[in-house]
Order: sequence, then C-alpha cells, then structure tokens
Amino acid sequence: MTINGWIQIALFVAIIIAITTPVGAVLAAIAEGRHTVLTPVLGPVERGLYRLGGIDPAREQSWIGYAVSMLAFKLAGFILLYAVLRLHGWLPFNPAGQPAVPPDLSFNTAVSFLTNTNWQSYGGETTMSYFSQMAGLTVQNFLSAAAGIAIAMAFVRGFARRSAGTIGNFWADLVRITLYVLLPFSLVIALVFVWQGVPQTLGPSIDATTLEGAGQTIALGPVASQEAIKLLGTNGGGFFNANSAHPFENPTALTNLIQLVAIFTLGAGLTAMFGRMVGDRRQGWAVFTAMGLLFLAGVAIAYWSEAQGNPLLTALGVDPSQGNMEGKEVRFGAALSALFATVTTDASCGAVNAMHESFLPLGGAVPLVNMMLGEIIYGGVGSGLYGFLLFAIVAVFVAGLMVGRTPEYLGKKIEAKEVKMTMLAILCLPLAMLGFTAVAVVLPGPVAAISASGPHGFTEALYAYVSGAANNGSAFAGLSANTLWWNTSLGFDMLIGRFFVIIPALAIAGSLAAKKTVPPSSGTFPTDGPLFVLLVAGVILIVGGLTFFPALALGPIVEHLAMVAGTTW
Repeated sequence: MTINGWIQIALFVAIIIAITTPVGAVLAAIAEGRHTVLTPVLGPVERGLYRLGGIDPAREQSWIGYAVSMLAFKLAGFILLYAVLRLHGWLPFNPAGQPAVPPDLSFNTAVSFLTNTNWQSYGGETTMSYFSQMAGLTVQNFLSAAAGIAIAMAFVRGFARRSAGTIGNFWADLVRITLYVLLPFSLVIALVFVWQGVPQTLGPSIDATTLEGAGQTIALGPVASQEAIKLLGTNGGGFFNANSAHPFENPTALTNLIQLVAIFTLGAGLTAMFGRMVGDRRQGWAVFTAMGLLFLAGVAIAYWSEAQGNPLLTALGVDPSQGNMEGKEVRFGAALSALFATVTTDASCGAVNAMHESFLPLGGAVPLVNMMLGEIIYGGVGSGLYGFLLFAIVAVFVAGLMVGRTPEYLGKKIEAKEVKMTMLAILCLPLAMLGFTAVAVVLPGPVAAISASGPHGFTEALYAYVSGAANNGSAFAGLSANTLWWNTSLGFDMLIGRFFVIIPALAIAGSLAAKKTVPPSSGTFPTDGPLFVLLVAGVILIVGGLTFFPALALGPIVEHLAMVAGTTW
C-alpha cells in the first residue's frame, strides 16, 4: 500500500461527499413532483409522454397498484428484449452479420437487463448487433435503472406520508426519472467519453494488420452512449466482453475516475433524497455514513490484500512490491483496481467483469461479501437505499426489543407485518444464492463449466449465483456460463433476487404510509446519530455472517490459508 494509492481513494470519497447533496436535491424534487431546472425545457415532453401513454400523473396508486404496474412493465420489457435478441439477425444495424441469439441465452440476457443485473454470458462484440445493443440493451439500461429509483422513491414515501393510502404513481415516477435525471446526465457523460476517445459510430469493425503481420478485427460501435448509462444506472453490461477493462470503454485515467464517480452518484444521492423527503437531513447523512463505513472497510481489506503480492509467485522470485497485478491493469495500479472492484460490487455494477477472478482470496472475498449483503452500500440505483432501509428496520426492531418498547423508525411503529415482510426480503437472497450453488456443484453438467477445482472452483459457482441474485452481473472469468443450465438457473436466480425483494418492500411502504406518526419521546431510539450508524452496520454484518459464513469459509478463506501455506488446488 502506498500514500499515492490512499490519496486516490480519498479523492474519490471527497468527490462523492461533495455531489451527494445536490444530486439528492434533484431526486427529491422529482419524487415530490416539484419543478427542476430542466422543467421549462422538458416539461412539454413530459406532458406529451403522459398523453401518449394515457397516464394521469395526479392519480396515485396503492402499493398493490404500484407493484402490478411495475410487474406489467417488466413483463412487456422482457418480451420486447427477448424478441429483439432472437430476431436481430434480420433487423437493421448489423454490419457484422451477427446471427440470432440462442433461446436460452436470449432468456438469460433479457432477464438480466430488465432486473438491472446485466450479467453477460456472451461477448458483446461477438454476439450482439448494433441494433440489439442500442434498441435492446441500452434501452433496458435506462428503464431498469429508472424502475429501481422509482421503487426507492415509493419506499421512502412510506416513511414520509401519514395516514395515506397511496405511495405514488409508478408511470409518472418512471417518466420523470428517465427524462430529468438519466437522459441528461448520460448525455453529458457520453460526450465526455467521446472526447476522451470512446467510439460512438454505426460504422463496421476495422480490419488491421498487427506488427507481427497477423490479421486483427477491431470491433467498434455506439459504445459511448451505452457506456454512460451502464455506469450511471449501475447496470454493467458493457459493449465489449472485457467491459471497462477494454481500452475503448475506459481509455484514460479521467474516464476511469468518471466511471467510478458515476457508479456511486445516484446511489449516494438517494440517501440525501431520503433525508429531505422525511424532513430531517440528518437521517440521510446517518444512512450515508453507515454505508460509508462498510465501504471504507471493504476498500481497505481489498487494497491490503492486493498490495501484498501473490505468495506463490513471490516464492518463484517475482517482486511483490507492486502488489498482485496479475490480471489487473498496470495503468491504474493496485489501489484503483481494489477501488474499482469494491465500488462495482457495492453498487450493483458488474463493470470490471473478469478482473475479480485475478484477485487474491481475501481481496476477492470483499466483492463477494458486498453482493451477499444485497448491495446495500450505496448500491444499485434504488435497490441500495431500500435494501439498506430493510436492515435499518431490523436494527430498530432489535433496539426496541432490548428496551421493551414497540420499535419505531422516523415516527412509524414497526410491527409484525413490517418485520415479516422485511425478513422475507432479506432471507430470499441467501436462499437463492446458496440454494442454486448447492445444486450446481453436485451436478456433472454444471460442474463441467467450472474451470478450477477445490475452494476456488466452488467460489466460481458461488460468485455467479451471488452476483445474479444481488443484481450485480460481475463474474469470475473461469466460469463458462453460456450453457443451458447456467443460463436458465441464473435467469431464475436474478428474478428471485430482484422481485422477491421489491414486492415485500412495496408492501412495507404501503403499510407505513397508512400509519400515523408517533411523536418522539424520551424512550425513542435516535436514528440520526453515531449509535444508529454503528447499530445498523453491526446488524448488517451479523445477519450477513449468520447467513453466509459457511459458504465463505468453504471458498475464499480456505483458499487464502492454502495459498499462505504454499499449496495449490
């Protein structure tokens, strides 16, 4: 570890802190239906979209109506994207003549992008046409991100409203988020990327001759536009197979910094939105701080691990002073590699893809733990906030039991219904992650797709299902996932991880919105200070440890001990 490495990490943290409040102000204005700085320009477009879709933005929905609208929208998105992937061989903008995507891979990809997971069992430049990339995948990058933010807004309204039977209008939220946040932010980022050298063209690939005289095809395409929303919407799903490790997706140190900041921008801003909507900005900063402590702990562990160098290579005479750079990008170094891996798995964005395979066991355990906890550290857009608040409900429930008082959070009594729905949302993740892994590692077909043996091979399978259920989309490169079993099982894994959390969260929002606010008293547990921050962080680690520690012990920890002992698997 070096001073320069820590300075780079500190600079990133400072930027995130600086932008959280203004981004949160914009998101709160959208959630509350107020004007923004872009309303004079985009207001007519917004109203036109309402008329075109037959939407009355003033007509709010109950939590059931909100959930049904969301599910209907997702079903329609799945059908359209599946059709695009199956038919793109006959559709325009296909200069490479890519054939139709096979049925099982189309199912996996369509589910992946509509759930904001963006798991890729394919190489983008060798599988997708420009039409599929633009009209299929990029569109879902916008819409899945907008839907996630909409769910978070609806969830926060449950805390902010009193004696209300509604939590907002899904269609109005979707339009406003896309129009006033995702599109303008993505446009600016895409233009900067083009300026830095990211391709944005409909022209065909280029055939070149290497210095050795061999032929090479250099893939191009509309990369910058997809890359911008991939990062801002914490989607993952890069244009190229190597994702942001590819120089056309991430060509310079500036684009690397912008990508890191973009991934955390909306997730961090949602914490400030939360504080504004509930009428107490300290609540938002308490959530931000708790997330920040867990984030910094993860970065420190990953950086320490990767800075040590691989002991097996050191024994062969390789200088460990530069850290474990096998499989990493030398241009960014160990510090930014650790930061990128931590950020992308905190924030539900599989943007580095195969790089996780090259991490040392404990360094690789950090992304794994982040995803096991449901990506609640700033997290995927929307899912990070409502996932964290589910743990906050557990924390205040525990605090209430300790003092023999009915638990409260932001003046709302937390009763049996909320606790049951919370536990359903939290426990569905380990059920899917560990259940699918257990089946995969004992069946000959799935095991044949795993490149490694022993604990590392187990972690390849575990990481895949953890990434899918956590809606992250990153992967260990050693897993050959483009098979019928992996495409299908990961598809259902992603559906469970997304909708078995969203539906209970909306039910909690509806229940809380209908309640009256209880005035604080001397027995009210403070939720805007350091005690709350430590309690929630502790509950998160305890719940995560109880549900996932056996799986972790079988993988990264055992592998680390073996590596230190100088043995291989």
